Amino acid sequence: MKIHNFSAGPSILPKEVFEQSAQAVLDFNGSGLSILEISHRSKDFVAVMEEARQRVRTLMQLPEHYHVLYLAGGASLQFLMTPYNLMKEQGGKAAYVDSGSWAANAIKEAKKLGTVDIVGSSKEKHYSYIPKDFTVDDSYDYFHCTSNNTIYGTQMQEFPKVPVPVCCDMSSDIFSRKLDFSQFDLIYAGAQKNMGPAGVTLVVVNEQILGKTGRTIPSYLDYQNHIAKESMFNTPPVFNVYATLLTLRHLEKTGGIEAAEKRNRAKAELLYNEIDRNDHFQTFCVKEDRSVMNVSFELLSPELKEMFDQRCKEAGISGLNGHRSLGGYRASIYNAMPIESVEVLVSVMQSL
Repeated sequence: MKIHNFSAGPSILPKEVFEQSAQAVLDFNGSGLSILEISHRSKDFVAVMEEARQRVRTLMQLPEHYHVLYLAGGASLQFLMTPYNLMKEQGGKAAYVDSGSWAANAIKEAKKLGTVDIVGSSKEKHYSYIPKDFTVDDSYDYFHCTSNNTIYGTQMQEFPKVPVPVCCDMSSDIFSRKLDFSQFDLIYAGAQKNMGPAGVTLVVVNEQILGKTGRTIPSYLDYQNHIAKESMFNTPPVFNVYATLLTLRHLEKTGGIEAAEKRNRAKAELLYNEIDRNDHFQTFCVKEDRSVMNVSFELLSPELKEMFDQRCKEAGISGLNGHRSLGGYRASIYNAMPIESVEVLVSVMQSL
């Protein structure tokens, strides 16, 4: 039976990425060595890292003064690296939008290094919408937002223009829609949502915002060290970078970000239309801020839960449970999710 994987992360990847990754585990580039055992300084892997960085530059159409890094630690480490690199040691102050649990975690880390002003928050409404009516002046060292909130199923449809560097956690919607990526000065994203396996984190940073804090930064937390070493400051997660490269190749081969966005919007429209039509379901968030990546919803008829869960299981639907903090259900429909899987889920919903 085909399994339809709606997991929020680690999540679905293209089938050919699994196949090519599996082959590389056995024999990488005909070398007789596994990708798991080759040196990160070897010619073959240096070529992988260079191509992985360049493909991001091409997909995002980045200016020359932007650098692409592959680091470890997930978005959680970036919650700390961001203020370390951008918040001034003396009188440092940053503006944050609190739009969900991961944004709240980023705020918690930044507060350890300076003043954090929460310029917009939807916490009082259980993160059911994206804050919009806020202002950010030039007294801040930077502005931070989270583009997509996996737990609550909300997504920023527009980004504010502010007079300070803009930092964005794009972990769960990276490469899912066409954006002017140069409007951001720092982008970071854990790969495991939409671009590769868990264990590697993409960082895109404008070099012009670095080196201005007056602070002594621990070596590993300093973006400038990673830029100077071209993501080789320490041994990188070799296999994870390679699998991410395969995913980027697949994205380009299937039409790039623009084509991915068209497919993603079709999947989301299909599922949201059923939720709106079906009296048994409703989303957790306001309609205007619905995520195209993570569709979080609840069953309004508790007596049907056992039946719905059983029918999902029989249909091969996996990973549909909502986050433990919210409950309900969550269908993560990342780039690699085919619309046929969404059609299966919609069919089960219609059967109630």
